[in-house]
Amino acid sequence: MAWSARLLLITSLLLLAFGFSACSKRGVQVTEVPPPATDDTTLGPGDVFSVRVYGEEAMTGSHQVAPDGTINFPLLGAIQVNGFEPTEVAEKIQRELKERDLMRNPHVSVYVEEYASKRVSVVGAVANPGTFPLEPGMTVVQAISMAGGFSSLADRDATVVTRRVDEEIIRYRVPVARVTKGQAEDIEVAAGDIIFVPERLF
Repeated sequence: MAWSARLLLITSLLLLAFGFSACSKRGVQVTEVPPPATDDTTLGPGDVFSVRVYGEEAMTGSHQVAPDGTINFPLLGAIQVNGFEPTEVAEKIQRELKERDLMRNPHVSVYVEEYASKRVSVVGAVANPGTFPLEPGMTVVQAISMAGGFSSLADRDATVVTRRVDEEIIRYRVPVARVTKGQAEDIEVAAGDIIFVPERLF
């Protein structure tokens, strides 16, 4: 690595470290990790779910939520589902079918097939940085594995996770090398988390 490039890298990491120090002085917690929400089952763009209307096979099938948060349902057209629980979507479809006199007593159920809207980003010194679907119980180590693992230049004990909790941005470090040796606890990631793996200084 050329000296100028190395100097730029060192400067960037020093600025990052200063940013963490400033954050801690403003009261942002960096040691106590807030648990991920366990009750967020609302639907969002990209999610895939199946709808079953009992006795009406033509209305039964899978739907993917469009970028605008809607699905195109037979006979009903566009239905807004973004931010709704699956049970709320089922109730909404039932209500629309009844109010439009399409069915007298509809029975609808909704089953989520994929929560594509719940994602986690892994960036920095990993083989394949990007955004990945959040799986139930996924940890920092598992997320890094999905990104192809560390690159040869990764600082494995300086991984930083950024999480939004209410209106506050919280950053905390995860010593992944120690985690893999059983010397530290792995952390469960949450939807929207950004995992940053810095490069070693030398």
